[in-house]
Amino acid sequence: MTKLAYICQLCRYIAVGNEPFLKAYNGSYLNKTLPALKNIQISLNNAGLASKVKVTVPFNADIYYSPDSNPVPSAGDFRPEERDPTIEIIQFLYSNNAPFTVNIYPFLSLYGNDHFPFDFAFFDGNNKPLRDGNALYTNVFDANLDTLLWALDKAGYPDMEVIIGEIGWPTDGDKNANARNAKRFNLGLIKHALSSKGTPKRKGIIDLYLFSLIDENAKSVAPGNFERHWGIFEYDGKPKYELDLTGQHKKKGLVPVEGIKYLEKRWCVLDPQVTDLDDLADSIDYACSLSDCTALGYGSTCNNLSLQGNASYAFNMYYQVHDQRDWDCDFNGLAIITHEDPSEKGCQFPVMIGRGSSLLMHGGLSDILKKAMEELAVSM
Repeated sequence: MTKLAYICQLCRYIAVGNEPFLKAYNGSYLNKTLPALKNIQISLNNAGLASKVKVTVPFNADIYYSPDSNPVPSAGDFRPEERDPTIEIIQFLYSNNAPFTVNIYPFLSLYGNDHFPFDFAFFDGNNKPLRDGNALYTNVFDANLDTLLWALDKAGYPDMEVIIGEIGWPTDGDKNANARNAKRFNLGLIKHALSSKGTPKRKGIIDLYLFSLIDENAKSVAPGNFERHWGIFEYDGKPKYELDLTGQHKKKGLVPVEGIKYLEKRWCVLDPQVTDLDDLADSIDYACSLSDCTALGYGSTCNNLSLQGNASYAFNMYYQVHDQRDWDCDFNGLAIITHEDPSEKGCQFPVMIGRGSSLLMHGGLSDILKKAMEELAVSM
């Protein structure tokens, strides 16, 4: 057995890059993606895996559009500046019976656009539907996906298999990013995808990958603070909310990961006796630059803390990610260690996973992810 064959025993797809034609990349990968795709396909062929494992490219939904003059799905097409290289990739995928993969995020329709109809981002809203000829659209996901399907139709691939590579809803980092909205969206999404109703243009079960399993507290926040909070599980494998993965809306929640051991229950906070706060702003900035303070942002779970609360949250995050070392709770004499939980309603001051945890000693995060996946299987 080759190394590739061993690795891919449980693989269905291999993703080449991620959103390589994203507008922000200014065309850097337009001429590099297809050669990379072909190289991976050759490796799969040589390993005898071509019939079992398919190679694909996860695209961002910004590679297709409907013109402002006719903003309906049936007017969808690939963007002119990316159309030719995109269709070349489509031709290659189609010839190898591989799917077209797209990442769709209805949350981003709301993010930064206060005029977007809120309920249109979900599957159970009562907003006015979008009419496109005889088709009615009651949610932005269907409209987005059908815009792609119409673009594929115009390119000559009306029966191209399409999978959703990433879709989900964050739980923090923005006014619309919270567990309530995430639960509403994901429950509606799963029920819709498994119902076989499909979209107005294409009926059937929708193949998708829910993003994501667990939060990523070191992920870039350039797009927004919400980027670190897509997980359906917390950093320690606890479910954030009840989610029935069968799509039947039964009270069949996710199961928490067991065997997690934490650091000692102690926190680093701003010393209430301190009166000289000249260095406070710099200390907060320093703490947040080396930890995760996205929960303090506008509309986030800890947005309503006082100045003292903001400082304590920042100090504690730094202290926890550095394994509660005593010297990491000083900040020029501004901080002290406490054994009283400083968490406030809706804002948790976390205690991190201990280095001595049996999970961390035998694989770290990978084991937590593995156990979370096992619990997902149990929940279904």
